[in-house]
Amino acid sequence: MNDPLSKTTVCISLLLLLLLPPLSAASPPQIISFQKGFTQLFGGNTNLLRSDDGNTVHLHLNQYTGAGFRSSNMYNHGLFSARIKLPSEYTAGIVVAFYTSNGDVFEKTHDELDFEFLGNIKGKPWRFQTNLYGNGSTSRGREERYTLWFDPSKSYHRYTILWTSSKIIFYIDEVPIREILRSPEMGSDFPSKPMALYATIWDASTWATNGGKYKVNYKYAPFVTEMTDLVLHGCISNPIQDLVTDTCMQMDQQLETIQYNNITRKQKSAMKRFREKYMYYSYCYDTLRYPVPPPECVIDPLLRQQFKETGRPRRHHRHSRKGLSSQMYDDIEDED
Repeated sequence: MNDPLSKTTVCISLLLLLLLPPLSAASPPQIISFQKGFTQLFGGNTNLLRSDDGNTVHLHLNQYTGAGFRSSNMYNHGLFSARIKLPSEYTAGIVVAFYTSNGDVFEKTHDELDFEFLGNIKGKPWRFQTNLYGNGSTSRGREERYTLWFDPSKSYHRYTILWTSSKIIFYIDEVPIREILRSPEMGSDFPSKPMALYATIWDASTWATNGGKYKVNYKYAPFVTEMTDLVLHGCISNPIQDLVTDTCMQMDQQLETIQYNNITRKQKSAMKRFREKYMYYSYCYDTLRYPVPPPECVIDPLLRQQFKETGRPRRHHRHSRKGLSSQMYDDIEDED
């Protein structure tokens, strides 16, 4: 199917079908236009451009500034999602971030859930990392880094963060890539305060590519990332109020029971394959930083054998992206 509109329609339909809630009192997840759900952070009229229908936003980075926006409201748990297309060609030093945070309200005790896409020199693939912080636990970063089975600059792909009172799941398209289950031992390290959704593109030359070896080259500017079909689904909350309303309790129950929250056996197999093939750093296997793995870590014996004490693979296999996208989905369909 080569028609972009058809692909968009199918992707949206699949997402909304997966997210249909069993509770009739709560509305199903919906695509939210920029005007209805978001506000600009920085970038001005030149670096943040919106489509006429408000469903697509282009974020530009040039030698003067980057761009960013955030949701107009904060949410007590929720599902946050967008279809994203990243810049192409030379992208070293660039970071595109899609994340939730409450750092503007709780500076010293903030919570955060991240997708961070890390640019690269021409001819080298984009990489990305996921991370979570709870209650200001920035000294206990829980980052994992990965490559992708496709070129994220060629077409849109959907990236999703699901955050409930019991778990956090990161998705790419319909493939779950990381799941964190809340445990009593995590305590306040599990994000628990209302958060807003953010999206930014910015110059991170000091660290993003090979530890800062390669900088942003503005000869290739502007660098443009496109975000479309944004989904915000959660209970709008006042971060200062400790009281959880009945509506928010009902929404939390819905988030715990929607199909997107319940990973199928086929999806678990796809997640396991993704982590075995494309994860090239995990804090759970970094025994230099954490001699005792943090309590949420579930140690996979196979991955334990593959990773060194630095949390990096003993031997990092390079995978051609050609055909891997369809292979990933075919594997899901072919398994019993």
